[in-house]
Amino acid sequence: MNKQRKLVVFIATSLDGYIATNEESLDWLFNVEGEGDNGYSEFFETVDTIIMGRRTYDWIMRYEKGDFPYRNKNCFVFSKAPKRETNPDVEFVNEEVGQFTDKLKRAVGKDIWIVGGGELMHSFLKEKLIDELIITIAPRLIGQGIPLFKAADYQLDLSLIGTRRFNQFVELHYKVQK
Repeated sequence: MNKQRKLVVFIATSLDGYIATNEESLDWLFNVEGEGDNGYSEFFETVDTIIMGRRTYDWIMRYEKGDFPYRNKNCFVFSKAPKRETNPDVEFVNEEVGQFTDKLKRAVGKDIWIVGGGELMHSFLKEKLIDELIITIAPRLIGQGIPLFKAADYQLDLSLIGTRRFNQFVELHYKVQK
């Protein structure tokens, strides 16, 4: 019997809870001394499917200068706007998150990574679809920006699975209690 796939958030945040500046910059994150790739490669091997929001996809394409970094994974981009371009490495999605997630979790494969962003992650959290959160905290206060978690009318109970240190970064790994 196959184990059910997990939907996992793997993301970095400032100590004051922001995933990017208001201008969508991550310079503050890249200026912190880590250790290797801070566990990214190890995590990346546990997933074969990636979900992201349209703004995150657009940011990645700008940052990577059009060279999509997740070619060897099944990648879905949630977008409310009509598809503006084609990318053979991406499937653009405009579906309800619950039904879409249910289909993915029932399929055979490795775990599913929600790359970002904040709006999309909020939808998955509100519907209680996320199974684990792996949050790496950078020792930076940036004062304002795009928050990791939006104010909302839901609550989730979490159970700590573990912590790791990558030089100046601390990784917190939680299981969502269902």
